[in-house]
Amino acid sequence: MRIDVDALTVETAGARLVDEATLGAGEGQLVGLVGPNGSGKSTLLRCVYRALRPSSGTVRIGGDDFHALSSREGARRLAALPQDAVAEFDFTVAEIVAMGRLPHQGPMARVTDEDRGRCVEALDGVGAAHLAERGFLTLSGGERQRVLIARALAQQPRVLVLDEPTNHLDIAHQLEILALVRGSGLTVFTALHDLNLAALHCDLIHVIDGGRIVASGAPYDVLTTELLAEVFGVRAHRVAHPETGALQLIFDLPRPRPATL
Repeated sequence: MRIDVDALTVETAGARLVDEATLGAGEGQLVGLVGPNGSGKSTLLRCVYRALRPSSGTVRIGGDDFHALSSREGARRLAALPQDAVAEFDFTVAEIVAMGRLPHQGPMARVTDEDRGRCVEALDGVGAAHLAERGFLTLSGGERQRVLIARALAQQPRVLVLDEPTNHLDIAHQLEILALVRGSGLTVFTALHDLNLAALHCDLIHVIDGGRIVASGAPYDVLTTELLAEVFGVRAHRVAHPETGALQLIFDLPRPRPATL
């Protein structure tokens, strides 16, 4: 299912955090949102998954205004993993993942065999089946992240929005999680800090700086040395991955300018 953000603006206390951002993700695409700290990535994503109402602009999923949909219908179309997702009570991992099934259950919230099967499949898919009976609050940061992604997958959405999903994960699990969501068949819209992960896994990248979308396109076309110097303040050397040929980046700080007399 396609997702489109049109002229989205967020203003608060006289500051414009997101400035008429227009971007999208086609059905089945993995689309990355990248930018420096404070550029507006998380604020934009909060509007996409309805944690925040924009000052103006629209978010459309499958052509419908997402903010106009009911909570149940919205949850059937989109699942989100916020950067600051927390659990206040020590539910078991199995209970946390089962919460993803609520949009598909009737008024009596009866758990079906399909619900159980979807939860087992989701936990197994993120490599966390062995954690099912553990208390969520006893898990490491990386384990919690995998469980929350499993909950989102168990929800069976059409669109998956992830805000820094590889935070707290070691490199093996970073690669596994991005490969998993890429192979899920869902439309995935994710904010990423690691530009090499974005270049390796994303079909399309949107670059945000100062609340504005300043570049959009395929990773090879967007992550140029000029843009990386201007937006991120780094020197970048573009190389090809030795096996896949995908763009990879080697970074340096800018060279200091020689002193002038």
